[in-house]
Amino acid sequence: MRTKILSLIAFIFFITLNAQDKKWTLQECVNYAIDNNITIKQNQLNVEISQENLNSAKGNFLPNLNASTSGNLNFGSGFDPVSQDRVSTSTFGGSFGINSGITVFNGYRNLNTYKQAKLGVESSKLDLEKIQDDISLYVVNTYLNVLFAKENLNVAKVQYEISNKQIENARAKFEAGVKPKGDLLNAQSTAAADEQAVIAYENTLNLALLDLAQLLQISPVGFDVEIIQVDSPSIAMLYNNPEDVYQKALTNRPEIKRAELDIESADLSVEIAKASFLPSVSFGANIGTGYGYNLKNNSHIPYFTQLDNNLGYGLNFNVNIPIFNRNQTKSNVNRQKINYEISKFGLENQKLQLQQTIQKAYYDAKAAAKTFESAQKSLLAQNEAFKNAQESYNVGAMTQFDFDLVRNRLVSAEGAIIRAKYDYIFKTKVLKFYYGESITLN
Repeated sequence: MRTKILSLIAFIFFITLNAQDKKWTLQECVNYAIDNNITIKQNQLNVEISQENLNSAKGNFLPNLNASTSGNLNFGSGFDPVSQDRVSTSTFGGSFGINSGITVFNGYRNLNTYKQAKLGVESSKLDLEKIQDDISLYVVNTYLNVLFAKENLNVAKVQYEISNKQIENARAKFEAGVKPKGDLLNAQSTAAADEQAVIAYENTLNLALLDLAQLLQISPVGFDVEIIQVDSPSIAMLYNNPEDVYQKALTNRPEIKRAELDIESADLSVEIAKASFLPSVSFGANIGTGYGYNLKNNSHIPYFTQLDNNLGYGLNFNVNIPIFNRNQTKSNVNRQKINYEISKFGLENQKLQLQQTIQKAYYDAKAAAKTFESAQKSLLAQNEAFKNAQESYNVGAMTQFDFDLVRNRLVSAEGAIIRAKYDYIFKTKVLKFYYGESITLN
C-alpha cells in the first residue's frame, strides 16, 4: 500500500513538473486564444442567435396549428344544452377545437425577412472572423514582445559576463602593480550597473510573459514560450505601394464584406416596409365540437354522441387591404430608405479607415526597414570598434573609462538592432495580414 501511495505521489509530481516546464509555441498560443477568448465566445453565441433568427424566418412560410378546449358551469336562467330551451337550471358543458392558418401573401414580407435573416447569419460570422483576426494579430505581437525581451536579456547577460571578466583582468593588473586601483573600482562599478540591467530586463521579460498569459486568460505561474529563431528580415519591401495592399484587402477583409452585407440588409428593410402598402391574404381551417349536461335533469345525450352530433368544420380566408394608416407606413419606408443611405456611407467609411490603416502600416514598415538597415550598419561598426578597444585595453593602451564608453556604445547598438528587427518584423506581418497572407513567424 505504501508503495502505491509513493508511486502516485511521484506520478503527480512528474505531471506537475512537466506542466510547469511546458513552453507554448506561437501556434498553440493563437489556437488557445481563438478557442478560449471570452470575446470570441460571445461572438460565437451571436452566430447561434443569428441562426435561430433564420430558423424563425423559415417558420413564417409554414401553417400554424393550434388546439383549444374550454369548459363552463352555469346556474340560473340559460339554455338547456340538450333541448336548447331557455330554462332555469344548472348546466355544465365544454368544447374542443383545432384551427390552422397560413399566410398566402403579405407583400413578400416573409420572403424578404428570410433573406435578411440569411444575411444576418453571414454578418455575424464575419464579425466573428474579424475578432479572431484581431486576437490572432494581437497574440503574434505580444509573443514577439516576449522574444524581444528574451533577446535583450541574453545581451545583458553577455555584457554582465564580460564585465566580470574585466574585473578579474583589472584585479590581476592592479595586484601586479600595472594598473591603479581606480581601474578595478571602475570595472566593479560597470559590472554592478550591468547586473542591474540584467535584473531590469528579467522584469521586462516577466511583464511580457504576464501580458501574453493575461491575453490567453491563463495563469502566468510557470508560463513560458518557445524561442523561435527569427532570422534577420530582408530590408526589401514586400509590396510596391500601399494601394496594392489596399486593393487586395478590399476583397478579403471581413469588415468590408460586413459593411456590404449591411447595405443589402438595409435594402431588404425598405422592401419589408413597403409590404405594408400591399394587400395581405391568409387562409384558415378549423374543426370543433362540444358537449353539455343539464345538472337538474338526469336525462342527457351520451358524451361521445354529443361530440359526434356537434362536430363542425370550417374554412376561411381573409384579405386585408390597407387604405390609410395615418402615414405610418410611409414614414417607416422613408426611415428605412434613410438607413439604407446610412449603410452606404458606412461602407465608404470602412473603406476609408482600412485605406488609412494600410497606408500607415506601409509607411511604418518602410521606416522600420530603413531603421533596421541603419542599425545593422551601426552594429557592424560598433563590433569593430569594440574589438579594437578590447585589444588596446588588454595591452594597456586604453583606460577602463574609455573602454566602457566603447562597450556601452556596442550595448546600445545591440539593443537598437534587436528593437529594430522585431519592430520591422511585426510591421511587415501587419501588411501581410491585410494582404490576406499568413502572419506566422516562419
